[in-house]
Amino acid sequence: MKFTTRTLPKNLPLLLKTRAKEVPDLILQYSKNSEGKFQEYSYAEVYSKVIDYALALKSIGIQKGDNVAFISDNRREWLISDFAILSLGACDVPRGCDSMGTEIRFITSFADCKYGIFENGRQIKKILEKAEEVPLLKNVILFDKAEEVVEKAIKDAGITLYYFDKLLDKGHEILNTDVAGKTKEIEDSMDSIEGDDIATMIFTSGTTGTPKGVMLTHRNYMSQLSVIHNFVPCKVGDIWMSILPVWHSFERLIQYLAPTMSCGLAYSKPVAPVLLPDMAVIRPQWICGVPRLWEGLANGVNRAMRKTGGITLTLFNFFISVGAKYARMKDLVYGNATQIKKRCRPLDFCVGLIPWLVLWPWHKLGDILVFRKIRAKFGGRISIAVSGGGALQKATDDFYRAIGLNLLEGYGMSETAPVISFRDWTHPRPGVVGILFPTMDLRIVAEEHGVIKSMDPLPPGKQGLIILRSPQVMKGYYKRPDLTEKVIDKDGWFNTGDLGLMTYDGEIKITGRAKDTIVLLGGENIEPSVIEAELLGSEFIESVMVTGQDKKYLGALIVPNEDAVKAYAEQNNLAYMDYPSLLKTPEIDSLFASILNEKISTNNGFRICERIYKFVLVPKSFEVGVELSAKQEMMRYKIEELYKEQIAGLFE
Repeated sequence: MKFTTRTLPKNLPLLLKTRAKEVPDLILQYSKNSEGKFQEYSYAEVYSKVIDYALALKSIGIQKGDNVAFISDNRREWLISDFAILSLGACDVPRGCDSMGTEIRFITSFADCKYGIFENGRQIKKILEKAEEVPLLKNVILFDKAEEVVEKAIKDAGITLYYFDKLLDKGHEILNTDVAGKTKEIEDSMDSIEGDDIATMIFTSGTTGTPKGVMLTHRNYMSQLSVIHNFVPCKVGDIWMSILPVWHSFERLIQYLAPTMSCGLAYSKPVAPVLLPDMAVIRPQWICGVPRLWEGLANGVNRAMRKTGGITLTLFNFFISVGAKYARMKDLVYGNATQIKKRCRPLDFCVGLIPWLVLWPWHKLGDILVFRKIRAKFGGRISIAVSGGGALQKATDDFYRAIGLNLLEGYGMSETAPVISFRDWTHPRPGVVGILFPTMDLRIVAEEHGVIKSMDPLPPGKQGLIILRSPQVMKGYYKRPDLTEKVIDKDGWFNTGDLGLMTYDGEIKITGRAKDTIVLLGGENIEPSVIEAELLGSEFIESVMVTGQDKKYLGALIVPNEDAVKAYAEQNNLAYMDYPSLLKTPEIDSLFASILNEKISTNNGFRICERIYKFVLVPKSFEVGVELSAKQEMMRYKIEELYKEQIAGLFE
């Protein structure tokens, strides 16, 4: 793949300024009004609001170098606020509305935030619960009107309250005193921002429990934006559906990709009853989601088909099976089969050609009868979608390949702002996270329990630790040079902590986390994430954590999919009092035992030592802030503590 690099401005505000002058009438934002109808805002309109808001923020004291707490979900006001803060040379410290009060207070205090922007009264109440923990915060801005009792509590806490709309009006009044002069004042501020200046500070605890403020600079973002067109072939005027938490580094990048590629952003929510009607109205060309979203949408289609039953279900299952086989044979014919081991491409072509030709008419018929109807639910114009923020399960990947939706999986981290690699949209290979960004110098090196044994790169097909150097790598962890030194060495190599391998096509396959490795009593090294990924392909499993460090065998903590289990009980006439009692029945125990035996077997490439010998079913879903991090990743240390009795029972 040949890469090209675009010349872009040196920072993010100048990027928006440039696009506002180039395509002033193009629509940048599609946002619902009070009546629930989408309203359009052009690049010129958004940029003028950014100037107004920046003037207002400056008037209340925000200046270059300030850290501004920013607690909100994705919405029109978020982008305006973000660019206004950045235009002043300040840094925003974002988090979503689902964050716990303890988390918000810690982040706001640790980041030394004197100013904060909050979506509504519910979010500022999380600060007010223990305002003494956030002594520096003295000014807050709300997007939505708060109740009088909340306004009084803010005042009583010695905090000055502002509202977004009123600040916009104030900024516009300031602008009107000298339009040319005041505009120049903000644009001069934009010009003064260098690539090494911090744009945002994203706190991530991951699975370790140690909160870390990832400092990302303007250069971190601009370097990847200059090459991202090689991987995401957007056209001018294309629309992205913005649904993920915007504080998350992956969705954050999409907010900047849109002006880079002169695209639009339409705001919705990642829940089917809201998202699907919105997509029918907007008819976007692009959507970015996490694996859980894609899995949920696929499972929703499958459940709807099972509920319909009869000949419709039979045809659906038949054509999905045909579609999956057709995709595999097409990979062989077109040379897209993943090369973890060196393959003979002429042999692949010969093996795949006849089945591919035989399946082609059946696949076309399936497209007419089934697949087009499924794709139409996404608005009818999406042919390529993006998955990031976690590993895409094979069953989910296979489903979208079967229906003809090119779901591109990417790999990245908050510390790399975030994208490291992306599937080639012209030759998407299953089971890998794609081709390296040309901004990346990446190696797979030998390791032992996460410690580098040699800096020499391993050959293709050999698993090792992923390390990299890049202008995308963060400046460091805020006020934690000790943690920064642990992941970035003196030569600039960043230790991702991920295990992976390079294929013979130069693509990356992620195989696990170095520090998550389980070592059994027999000395066998087990990557739990590989086993968990296989099990999550079952419609009956919502979450699973494999455990067994220093034990004779592996056990598993399983959160079943409640809807799927209840549907199974109904189909098999199982009597039960309530859901927890249903999970204790011999029939359900047998169901999950058969799933474990079928999926974690030598037929699927697993070793005997990787089999799950005991498991426990947990009736309650894992929750963000309890068992899951804000990025919905399992926090193993917390799960091990919360369920220590159940886990201990697995090894008695």
